[in-house]
Amino acid sequence: MTPTAVDMTQVLPVLLPLVWAAILALAVFLYVLLGGYDLGLGVLFPLAPSDRDRDAMMASVAPFWDGNETWLVLGGGGLLAAFPLAYSVMLPALYIPLILMLLGLILRGVAFEFRFKSNRSRWAWDLAFAGGSTLAALMQGGALGAFVEGFAVTDNQFSGGAFDWLTPFSVVTAVATLAGYVLLSAGWLIMKADDALRDWAYGVARYALIAVALFIAIFSLWTPFLHPEIGERWFSPGNIIMFCPVPLLTAFSVFSLWKGIEKRQRYTPFLWGAAIFLLCYVGLAVSLFPFIIPPDITIWQAAAAPDSQLFMLYGAIPLLPIILGYTAYSYYVLWEAPSSDAYH
Repeated sequence: MTPTAVDMTQVLPVLLPLVWAAILALAVFLYVLLGGYDLGLGVLFPLAPSDRDRDAMMASVAPFWDGNETWLVLGGGGLLAAFPLAYSVMLPALYIPLILMLLGLILRGVAFEFRFKSNRSRWAWDLAFAGGSTLAALMQGGALGAFVEGFAVTDNQFSGGAFDWLTPFSVVTAVATLAGYVLLSAGWLIMKADDALRDWAYGVARYALIAVALFIAIFSLWTPFLHPEIGERWFSPGNIIMFCPVPLLTAFSVFSLWKGIEKRQRYTPFLWGAAIFLLCYVGLAVSLFPFIIPPDITIWQAAAAPDSQLFMLYGAIPLLPIILGYTAYSYYVLWEAPSSDAYH
């Protein structure tokens, strides 16, 4: 065996799980960002000032909502293929929230298609769209909270109960996720809506930002107490300086978003909202890395065989730029959404 081959057999088991963790992290973040604003739109749907505004809200997201789900499929499929041990633990631990989330997504998808084709029963489809969106958003937040808290694992298998995911922390996380999605959707409407609906969205964004800022403060204080390793990582003298840009940039983004709302800026509220999500995501990664099942299983322990991960990477390398390019191109081409009159 040549020295090069020996080196590769040592490098690949270390490097490939990192590459796949980065791919899955990208897929999850893009789904949270892109799927988050259209879920938040459904949450706000019953609160819109008028039926015409509801039509405009739906029209603004009509060209994009189903494409946004691509990243959810990539994240779930990639987790199964690249980290089968993590998938085998997470799935039974989160059966209930994941099934409820999928039911919510199905319900809102069906309502999206049928609402514009119905007259007498449109109110029912409005309710289905709002209810499905709210259910999916809450379950995503609940699953996230349960993931951060960690799962009971014995001999690399989930050993807890069906409702272990339902805790005070996961409930607060669910509501916080809902507030974050509402903030994103308000920013989306500020970019896409007419003047009257935009004014309403500014008011929604202001209240949503206050809620999101409070939740960030709550989790910043609560999360370090979940696992001793998290508190030690953030507050040890050597790490405070290294990691302090994350909370400082988060505070700056919150302030900038508030100023953007006050100044009635058109595009910056959504962009600063996306920045807040990104920084919270980075903070979560700092807290949990390298664990994929906190606090016991690392990405290397959960990884598939290096040959399997390398084989899948051959497909992912060309596929990811294609998906990213298609997504960007679709937003560019379809940015001018049809008006609500098109659906009457």
